[in-house]
Order: sequence, then C-alpha cells, then structure tokens
Amino acid sequence: MGEIVGSALVAHVPPLVLPEEVRLELNHGRDFSIVEGLHRMRRECIDPVKADTLIVLDTHWFTTFEWVVSAHARRKGKFTSDELPRGNPQMPYDFPGDPELARLVEKVGAERTDTWVHASDDPYLGIHYATVYLTPFLQRDEKWMSVSTCQTAEFDDMVRFGEVLGEAIRRSDRRVVILASGALSHKFWPLSQLRLHEGADPADVVSPEHRAADERVIKSVAAGDHAAVLADYPEFRKFSPEGRFAHYVIMATANGGAAWNSPGVPYSDYENAAGTGQIHMWFPAASR
Repeated sequence: MGEIVGSALVAHVPPLVLPEEVRLELNHGRDFSIVEGLHRMRRECIDPVKADTLIVLDTHWFTTFEWVVSAHARRKGKFTSDELPRGNPQMPYDFPGDPELARLVEKVGAERTDTWVHASDDPYLGIHYATVYLTPFLQRDEKWMSVSTCQTAEFDDMVRFGEVLGEAIRRSDRRVVILASGALSHKFWPLSQLRLHEGADPADVVSPEHRAADERVIKSVAAGDHAAVLADYPEFRKFSPEGRFAHYVIMATANGGAAWNSPGVPYSDYENAAGTGQIHMWFPAASR
C-alpha cells in the first residue's frame, strides 16, 4: 500500500535560479531565504523519508478539459521560460518519470463520472518552470511526476482530483512526496512599478490586504488547521492565489482534506516576488 510520506508548499520563482550576484543586487545585498530553504528542506525533510516519487502540482502548466499527469519514462532537455527568457536560458533538466503511477492516477479518475484525468507521455509535451526550477535543489534519485492545473476547475473539481490522487497513491506501492509548487497571493505590480519591488521584503507585496490574507493562511497551516483554509477558500480567492490555489487544495485533499492536521514547518521567510506572496512550508506525513 502506498503512502504520502510528506508534503510541501514551495515557491518556484525565477530568483531561485539566477546567479547569486544578481539575487543580491535584486534584494539589496541579502540573498532570498527561499534559496537555502529548498536545500534545507531536501536535507532535513525529503532525504529522511526515502520517497520513491516526487509529485509536483505545477501552477504554470494550464490545461482546460482535464487534469493531465506526466507519464514519461524520462524527461530530458533544455528549458527556456517563455515568460522570462533572460532569467536562466537553456537550463538543462534530466529526471526519471513514473509512468506506472501516472497511469494509475488516470485509471482511478476514470472510475468516476465527475472528473477527467489524462496521463500523457507525448515527447513534445511542454514542461514548465514550476517543475524545472525545483530540480537543482530537490532532485536526487526519485522519480518525478508533474500534474497540471486545470484552468476551468472550480473548488469542488480540485477536491475531486485531490481525492483521485490520494486514492491512486494508496493503491500504489509508492512512497510519495507531494510538492505544491506555487505562490500564495499572486498579483504582480504594474510594469511601470515592477522594478521598484523586486526584493524579498514583504512590504513589497502588492497590497497590505494581500499580505494580511497570506499571513492568515500561513498562521492556519502552521497550526495544522487545514480545515480553516479550505473553508475560507472563497475569501482567499479574492486575493488571486496562484493557480486559483489548486496546488494547495489538491495537496490538502490528497492528505485527508478537512481532517488533515499536519502542522506546516516554515523553510523560508514569507517573501515578496514582484508583488506576490511566497513561502516554503513542509508538512510531515498525514495525521488523521
């Protein structure tokens, strides 16, 4: 029987893969805490649980008619972000996939009539930096599987897919870490002001209201009160969470939904990225 051996909310922003001197320039002489935070999460959290597969809930991979899971035996190539091509052009990536688990997620989804899941091993399927930018920090010998964010999905659809993902993991023989790769609030500064707000200071988050909403979520998940975050979803949606917060909702649901009470351990400060709210938090194996 498979199990989720840990989960994390992780930031994937471009400063992660910029040269150190550029990061220091952007952040007024100090490095972004999210950089070392991922290294520490790997050492202190992921290494000890001996996972077979890392599943990335990717908030940059938008699909429309279904949830899509990557089913490639291996993904290898070079990645240049079409959003920010000067950030880290032609970044190499090379990691094994988990087609067996991907097909199982598709199979479990097909047993229901209220959700749609497709496992794709198309060699031309695009890859996105919410997955790739994590690899220099978190990649070792585990298999990797990415999951799309269905842009037409509403809250109940996210919950249904989270149930599918959790059930597929349980039916497998895998030890899985879920990486919810995305921000909290996700509203950028206008272009004319953007370069004035590139540092990590939370004072540069796009508004005090966005910052306060993020801090409420952080406080709840740090206490293991995932039920409160899920119940407050309509209110938090007003602050434009990345990917409609699907990455968090799916992760929480796969771990038990409102019954999940694993307290989140911060692995970075709460930081700004061009107006958006970012943090790394690790959630130990579910307690139900």
